[in-house]
Amino acid sequence: QLQLVESGGDLVQPGGSLRLSCVGSGFTFDKYAIGWFRQYPGIERRTDRGGISCTSSSGDLTNYATAVKGRFTVSRDNAKNTVYLQMNDLKPEDSAVYFCAARGDGRGCDGADNWGQGTQVTVSS
Repeated sequence: QLQLVESGGDLVQPGGSLRLSCVGSGFTFDKYAIGWFRQYPGIERRTDRGGISCTSSSGDLTNYATAVKGRFTVSRDNAKNTVYLQMNDLKPEDSAVYFCAARGDGRGCDGADNWGQGTQVTVSS
């Protein structure tokens, strides 16, 4: 079945960088858009809003949320079934569980109902 596995989360100081990975299996990876989302403590996980990026199935097009534009960069390697999230100039408010989600109907990433377990990013001095 469709599976997504995130990794790369860590504790980092403000201004630092991290690279997260999202590896997919059990589906035709290059037919799915992949989105990155954040889940904050005490808040229900959802994908209908609050996404920070959405990358097209080919990787040619990526949209970013205003809060991360210019600091975060997504890249996609379909040969490795992997999408990366490079996060630079991290701020305390970036602390969250980051998870990726896949949607294969060509309608973007919002509302995707296939996601991984997430990886914790904590930005603190």
